[in-house]
Amino acid sequence: MIHPAPTPRIVVAVDRPDLGQAVALADRLDPTLCRLKVGMELFTAAGPAAVEALQKRGFEVFLDLKFHDIPNTVAGACRSAAALGVWMINVHAGGGPRMLAAAAEAVGAASHRPLLVGVTVLTSLDQAELAAVGVAASPAEQVLRLARCCADAGLDGVVCSPLEIAPLRAALGSDFKLVTPGIRGPGDAVDDQRRTLAPAAALAAGADYLVIGRPITGAADPLAALQAITASLDGA
Repeated sequence: MIHPAPTPRIVVAVDRPDLGQAVALADRLDPTLCRLKVGMELFTAAGPAAVEALQKRGFEVFLDLKFHDIPNTVAGACRSAAALGVWMINVHAGGGPRMLAAAAEAVGAASHRPLLVGVTVLTSLDQAELAAVGVAASPAEQVLRLARCCADAGLDGVVCSPLEIAPLRAALGSDFKLVTPGIRGPGDAVDDQRRTLAPAAALAAGADYLVIGRPITGAADPLAALQAITASLDGA
């Protein structure tokens, strides 16, 4: 028997090209076991209706649009996102301290305040790709630098790969939220991820929330896959 956590740790990435497919997937999952992530593909296709449809089915939504623009523009986007009643939103930490502070201020003034997290280094990037865009630091060093910027600006946490969980937890404390994509089990294909870890290992390292896509959404039975991963987290 699966015993759902009071606060689901798993966030299923609903990467679907239209609202019909997204709703069909949601109907095969359980809001007591997971939240859902609406990313750029689905939001571009369906807009706020995607968020509303998933919320009506009992799911809390992480709106994953990675805002990255001048401070005033990002603040406005954050206000609009908060007005949708979503559980979490994110911005690119590379936008700089003023942009991060503007986002935090906008979210803090909202009547419904979502969690606000910063995207540090995408889990698809490795050392060579960082160097190609002029970043001499290692992924771990760059993640820590950007995470400190987020903490200083008043964000709730960051999105980071599983490999950076432990050092971030040590550096930024237990209250700073760590949202971790790149979750793959031993038998799962890594796809375009570069820095991965198994679900229980990521949780044991100190992650707060695990963003999981294809291991669940690509399964023949998404609910059974979600239940199996949930069961694997017991005692982590």
